[in-house]
Amino acid sequence: MTKLLNRVAVVTGAAQGIGAAIVKRLLEDGAASVVALDINQELLEQAAEELDPMGERVIPIKCNIADRVEVTDVFRKIYERLSKVDILVNNAGITRDAMFHKMTPEQWDSVISINLTSVYNCCQAVVNEMRKQKYGKIVNLSSTSAWGNIGQVNYSASKAGMIGMTKSLAKELGNKNITVNAIAPGLIDTEMTRSMPEHLKTMALMLCPAARVGNPSEIASVVSFLASDDSSFVNGECIKVCGGFLM
Repeated sequence: MTKLLNRVAVVTGAAQGIGAAIVKRLLEDGAASVVALDINQELLEQAAEELDPMGERVIPIKCNIADRVEVTDVFRKIYERLSKVDILVNNAGITRDAMFHKMTPEQWDSVISINLTSVYNCCQAVVNEMRKQKYGKIVNLSSTSAWGNIGQVNYSASKAGMIGMTKSLAKELGNKNITVNAIAPGLIDTEMTRSMPEHLKTMALMLCPAARVGNPSEIASVVSFLASDDSSFVNGECIKVCGGFLM
């Protein structure tokens, strides 16, 4: 497919799971270049080699997206090399689960920093250029946990904040031909969910009409839609991709 022909994309948290699936799908749909950002350089380089053996279209860059100075420097280099960024996918995220009365400041700060502040950092790095080129697609990976989840006050707050940020940015940037949308995945087969206690997974599946765990490719397909001109009149939305778990 060529619906992303000549587009340049940046994907955070791209070394594995949903992030790697997103990179794969954007390549399949014709993106000229996909910059894959992740803090784990070894996993990132492995993923890049698997997805793009010739090393022609995937550009792996180690980056701590919670570090504003580092993000600014990385995106400066991206623009120097590729001249533009058409698509930004803010996918990176972590969990540090705990009941709130036991949650440490480190658990709160790390999740907010990686899951929410990083979105600010990366959007700040591209928005002015997108405004100049009068084109841009920003896709933020939220979660059904944004609607609340026991033991995830920090994670839920970060993902709910992302939705609010998405809608506000969509209102600010819509008249510049820039769309900003979010996706709220449910239970998806990733390293993060595989570490969940089995009884919690069982409970989640009981509440899901699809009665199964989702595949990262099922998130990536929605990202590709939102990153393409097929979604040109979709703006400020949060699309739940959760098998009906949250309606």
